Amino acid sequence: MLPSFPEAALRLRQHLTQFVPLSDEDWSLLVPHLRLVPLARHAVFTEQGRVATEVGFVLEGMFRQYYTKDGEERTSYFFFEDQLIGGYFSSLTGRPSLVTIEALSAGCCLTFPYAVLVDLFGQRMAWQEFGRRFAEYLAVGLEERMVSLLLLSPAERYEALLVSGNPNILARVPQHYIANFLGVTAVSLSRIRNRTSRGQ
Repeated sequence: MLPSFPEAALRLRQHLTQFVPLSDEDWSLLVPHLRLVPLARHAVFTEQGRVATEVGFVLEGMFRQYYTKDGEERTSYFFFEDQLIGGYFSSLTGRPSLVTIEALSAGCCLTFPYAVLVDLFGQRMAWQEFGRRFAEYLAVGLEERMVSLLLLSPAERYEALLVSGNPNILARVPQHYIANFLGVTAVSLSRIRNRTSRGQ
């Protein structure tokens, strides 16, 4: 059952205010552009090769972000309830997205056009501040992921996942996607898990 629009909008506003306080006037500028979108399992929210124009706020479900090169998929991130999703670099540059964001389960998002957000940056200081702080948040996440891939072994990446504070990945995501995210085969992940559990 889809959440009601007022409930969905309230959840989005609460999420955004983690970055910056939004007055009723600030918030009212975005509300007319919000849209509830149900998504089936394996539905694509952002598609590699197409310019990303929408930002989504996950109300229900889980999503996987991945790159495809030479027919091989490489998972780079997972998204769950109360997180923003979108091909941000594509939206920002107007270039085709380098990533695909796919629903791993049936779900629902509250969406709005990225272009509307850009307009709000120029209209209200609060929205401009949100844009800056959210960009910083994305930059930190990108650096953490890059450092993990460059400096940590697969076993260390798995251990970091265990203590990341995000139980959704290990509890809800199929193992072969977790293995892909860590850069190992499913067999190797099974071995890492067994060694880790024995060491505890």
